[in-house]
Amino acid sequence: MAFDDEIRAQLVETVHRFVAEKCVPLEGQVGDEDKVPGSIVAEMKELGLFGLAVPEEYGGLGLDMETECLVAFELGRTSPAFRSVVGTNIGIGSQALVLFGTQEQKTRWLPGIASGDLVASFALTEPEAGSDAAGLKTRAIRDGEHYVLNGTKRYITNANVADVFTVMARTDPDTPGAKGVSAFVVPADTPGLSVGAPEKKMGQQGAHICDVNFDDARVPAENRIGAEGEGFKVAMSVLDKGRLHISAVCVGVAERLIREMVNYALEREQFGKPLAEHQLIQAMMADSQAETYAARCMIMDAARRRDAGERVTMLASSCKLFASEMVGRVADRAVQVFGGAGYVADYGIERFYRDVRIFRLYEGTTQIQQIVVARELARAAQKGEL
Repeated sequence: MAFDDEIRAQLVETVHRFVAEKCVPLEGQVGDEDKVPGSIVAEMKELGLFGLAVPEEYGGLGLDMETECLVAFELGRTSPAFRSVVGTNIGIGSQALVLFGTQEQKTRWLPGIASGDLVASFALTEPEAGSDAAGLKTRAIRDGEHYVLNGTKRYITNANVADVFTVMARTDPDTPGAKGVSAFVVPADTPGLSVGAPEKKMGQQGAHICDVNFDDARVPAENRIGAEGEGFKVAMSVLDKGRLHISAVCVGVAERLIREMVNYALEREQFGKPLAEHQLIQAMMADSQAETYAARCMIMDAARRRDAGERVTMLASSCKLFASEMVGRVADRAVQVFGGAGYVADYGIERFYRDVRIFRLYEGTTQIQQIVVARELARAAQKGEL
């Protein structure tokens, strides 16, 4: 839904206060314990954060893309693990159902996803199919009124707490590439479905990724999302939206890091004056601000265009490419401004440095975004639209 300016401002301010007052003080604890406290998860449910992108008729807030990005800016101002708690419900875990699900599927699953009583996860990546999503090997073979799933998914966010998965599987093994792939909604308690132990990661402690294994898992045919062979279309449609959301989170993290580096530079003195008065430090702060502002403007423009009904595949990939690379540069500069203090754990800067590295990998690597943008440019030129 489209909010008027006053209601939108109230929502954004509420999330801002929640992040500043509840999440930021717990960042070190979450990093050490590799777990977001249950009390925070409960407050996220009360605030409706699990249902930001679920339509109102199913219990969600049904935010338009512009408002969702404004909220994502705020969620990015703390350790990304907090956002990850609700991230799959907001984005790739739920949006296949929102965009392509039947009325029965939406009625069955979306209210629980919106309330946070159900955690949704998106199972696309495989051991041999990451960036090459069309090359996935997990199979879903029709057997009467069921499909039998076999295969392994890898690095699946929130898999260890998920109640339901959106799974991409090959329904036509004789059709290579994207055309043989279909999408399914699969409950986590389906016999034959098992989840591996959480992986040890470089960063984002508190957010977990696991393997998801299918061993003759029988899924009712009514759980297929869309027609057979439309799975890749479903996945790409979901990722367009998710890439804008992740881009906004990158901006939020960058804005937090800028605040930290500027405050530190004002307090820390070297050569008889604050770091902030040294021109080379000023250059790092200025470059960080300019790039972050550019990313924010890109994202808001793309979000508004999506809300207006425009196709934003190229714009979403442009945002993801720029914002995820940008926040990596900002994090690197923050460590540099903090110097030795930025390399030790006390200030939390090194944690952010590790946390942001994943943004250049998931929901499509930087290189995939470059391919998408180039492909879309060629397509536009061929149509005389460039």
